[in-house]
Parts: sequence; C-alpha cells; structure tokens
Amino acid sequence: MSDNLTMLNICGTDIRVEGRLVRVARLEADKYEFLEDPSQLLDGLRKSRTRIDLFTFMQGLTDNSPKYNYPMEWDNLAVLPVSTFEHWWKHQIRSFPRNRARQAEKKGVVVREVAFDESLVQGIWGIYNECPIRQGKPFLHYGMSIEAVRKHAGTFLDTSIFIGAFLGEQLIGFAKLTSDQARTQANFMNIVSMVEHKEKAPTNALIAQAVRSCADRNIRHLVYQNFCYGNKPPDSLSKFKENNGFKRVDLPRYYVPLTLIGWAALRLGLHHRVADHLPAPLADKLRAFRSAWYNRRLQAVTKDERSDVCPGSSDS
Repeated sequence: MSDNLTMLNICGTDIRVEGRLVRVARLEADKYEFLEDPSQLLDGLRKSRTRIDLFTFMQGLTDNSPKYNYPMEWDNLAVLPVSTFEHWWKHQIRSFPRNRARQAEKKGVVVREVAFDESLVQGIWGIYNECPIRQGKPFLHYGMSIEAVRKHAGTFLDTSIFIGAFLGEQLIGFAKLTSDQARTQANFMNIVSMVEHKEKAPTNALIAQAVRSCADRNIRHLVYQNFCYGNKPPDSLSKFKENNGFKRVDLPRYYVPLTLIGWAALRLGLHHRVADHLPAPLADKLRAFRSAWYNRRLQAVTKDERSDVCPGSSDS
C-alpha cells in the first residue's frame, strides 16, 4: 500500500483516500457500488479526522440524468445490455469475436465458473507474473507474491463471480465480475489472459462465459470498465469492447469539495491527472513514445532470459 493511500470505513462503507497535495476520496468499490443517498456518507466524511479535500462518486446505470445538486462532470462506462446469451451471440456481437470464441473451444480451451481457492490464486499468480509489459506500459501486478495476489484477488467475495479459462489443468486466463448491491450490473474487475496462449483466444471465451453468467443470474448489464479514459481517443481496447457488443454510456460523476483546498482544486482542474490537461495529439505522441521506450527497456533487460515482449492482454 502506498504512503499516500488511506483506507477508511465511514457509515459502514469502505473509502479510499489518495493524493498528496489534494486528498481525493472515493468508494473502495467505485464503479461497482453506487450511492442512493450520499448525504449521510458526506456528513461522515466531514467529521472524519482524516483530511479529505474532495469526494467523488459516480451515478449508477439505472438513470443517467443528473439527480444530485453537486458539481458534476461526465464520466463513461463500456456497457453491454444483457437479456439472454443467445441474443448476445446472434445479435449483439460481431462475427470476428464470435469466431474467436469458437476458435478457443476448438483449440481445447475450457471456460467455467470457479471457486476462489488456493488453486485459483496459484493460477492467477502465474498469469500476473508471465510478462512485465502489457498494453505498452508496465503491468502493475507483475512481480506480485502469492500472498499479495491472494489479498488483491480476494476482495468483494460476496458479490463476485470468478471465471477461469483452462488448457488442460493450466489456468491461462481469468475474469472477476463484481456486481452492485442490487445486482443490476456486474463489472469486470479483472480480465487477464496469458500472452503465450493469445492465439487460442481465451479472452473472447471469458467474455462469452461472463455474458452467460450474467444472463443466468438475471443481471441486466455487463460493464467492461470505461469505454474511454480522460482525453484519450478510442484505441484497440475500445475497439475490442465494441466488437463484443459493449457501448459507451455517459454517466454523471460528482465532485464534492469538503475543504477550501478541495474547492480550489476543483476550480483549477487539479482533481484530474496532468495527462488529461494535455492536447490530445501531444498526449497520443507521449503514449507512443512511452510504449516504445518500455518495450526497448524490456528487451534490453530480458534479452538473455526471453525473446518476446508482451504487448497486450486482449484478443480481437
């Protein structure tokens, strides 16, 4: 846990507070849980002995019209409406990812819901430690110990579904779905597959089983995190989500200042990352430079250990 991260429990709700200059609080399960009445929680945050400058929360999917009188900006999620698996398979997904999901089965990939146990933890550890670079940047979970993986993956167990993609006895991909309190939506908290087995399309197979798992439980929306991030334009991951039937849904995100620093930060835009203030063309060039630099660095460090660089974790 980083030095600038503080975990609190306010009114029975887990809160994470991050930042040095500006201390921003949000639900520990932000994007997975939603507030019906934030006023009680805000009172608790104001009374906390921990300095909190801003509190942010997102409105749920049931209604995307702003309903709270707090400062607001638009955020977004990648959302797939779920009715039945057959409807998704025949009408919502595009032909290429459908063929990839079929290809996974033909190449021996077996996908099923799994229990959170020591076998799953060991399998996740192996996937996390396969490759240090994914999507052109350092993979945050690379180098995790077994104990750290157990703690990281074992959150929100009461509302989570684990799905494993197996090749024989080996776990080659996994997904963790976490639902909100009302079970109206489930969000991919994690979906990662081994790059070594990318040609077997385990990620497509995991998404197919996730749709089936939601349909079986009458969960009406499957969410794949954000569709776009900040001022970053749609990229290959956004295209992957779109090919699998996910659409961008804009939702209100509220920022409630709790101190003078919070008010100033909100007015000056300091609650956003520096990268979000850069012009989009410049940000694109910096991301491309970052990706190339990390790939060269990885090749230099691992040239005597392995010859491949892991560019990403998504199938097509």
